[in-house]
Amino acid sequence: MDKVLVQFLAIADEGTFSGAAASLNVTQPTLTFNIKKLEQQFGVDLFERSSRGVTLTDYGRTLYQNVTVMHRLYRNAVDSIERQRIHREEGLSIGTGYSWWALFLKDLVADYSRRSVTGPVNVSVGNALRCMDQLLAGDISMFIGHRIENLVQSVQPDFLQVGLVRDGHFVRQDHPLLERPRTQAEVLEYPSTLAFPPEARQQRLLLDHPQGHADARQPEYAGRAFTSNSLEACLDYVRTTNAVLAHTDLMAPEFARKGIRMVPMRPGEEPAWRPVGIYILPERREDKHVARLLDVILQKTREVVQNT
Repeated sequence: MDKVLVQFLAIADEGTFSGAAASLNVTQPTLTFNIKKLEQQFGVDLFERSSRGVTLTDYGRTLYQNVTVMHRLYRNAVDSIERQRIHREEGLSIGTGYSWWALFLKDLVADYSRRSVTGPVNVSVGNALRCMDQLLAGDISMFIGHRIENLVQSVQPDFLQVGLVRDGHFVRQDHPLLERPRTQAEVLEYPSTLAFPPEARQQRLLLDHPQGHADARQPEYAGRAFTSNSLEACLDYVRTTNAVLAHTDLMAPEFARKGIRMVPMRPGEEPAWRPVGIYILPERREDKHVARLLDVILQKTREVVQNT
C-alpha cells in the first residue's frame, strides 16, 4: 500500500510524529514533509497539532476510516497471494467428482500428506463444470472428470483422455427394477435423482447457454425428483424411496456396501460410454511440480478405468 498512507495511519495511531517515526524507523522530518504533501493534495488539514501531539480533524477521521479499510484489504490480498503461491509451488490442489475421490484419490492425498511436511492439500469435489470454473480461476491445478461437450471457444484447456466410462442406474436393494434386466424406458418410469447438478452460473461455459439469462434453468434439474451437491444425501434419498440414481458404474461395489444396487440392463440398453480424463491448463503443464502430480494422477486414473 502507498507508504504515505501507511505513515498517516501510524501518526494517527501513535498520536505524535515522533512516536510514528520511531515505529516506522524513519526520520521525523520525512513524516512531516510527506503529511504536508498529503494535506496539500486533499486541500485540507488532516491533523490538529498541539504541544501534546496531534489529533485527527473531521477530514482526517474520514480519511483514517477509509485508509484503515484499504490497509486491511491490502493485507488480505497479500496473504491470499502468499497462500496461492504456496498452493501452486508446494501444495496439492485438485478437482474431482466423488467417484474418483473414493476410488483412489483419497489414498493418493493421504500418501502425499505423509510425505509432505508443509505442502497444503485442497480437494474440490463437484461436477465437471464447477471444477472447470475453478480451474480457470486458478483455484485448482487440474481436475478429473468426463469430457465436457460444447465448451465455449474462449475456454481451451487440455483434456488428457484416459479411457471410457459409463453411468449405471442405482436403486435400493429391494427395488422392483432389480427383478430382471430392464430397458431405458422402464427405468425412466421411476423418479430420478442426481448428485452434483451444475449451477446456473456455470452454464456460461457452454456454447448453448443463453447469455444474459442468469435464471436459466439447467436441463439437469428438469424432471428430477431430487438433486443435491451431496452424494450421501442422494444415497439416503434412494434408500428410502423408489428413486433411481444415475452415477458412474465404477462405484457399483462401493454402493453395494451401502445397500444400493445397480439395475441390470438388457443388451443394447446400457447408457453410452463417455470419455473421462484430466483437464489442465496448457501453461500449468510447464510447472515441474504440477507435471509430476499430473503423471501420478494419469497413471492412477488409467489403472482404475482399465481394471474395472
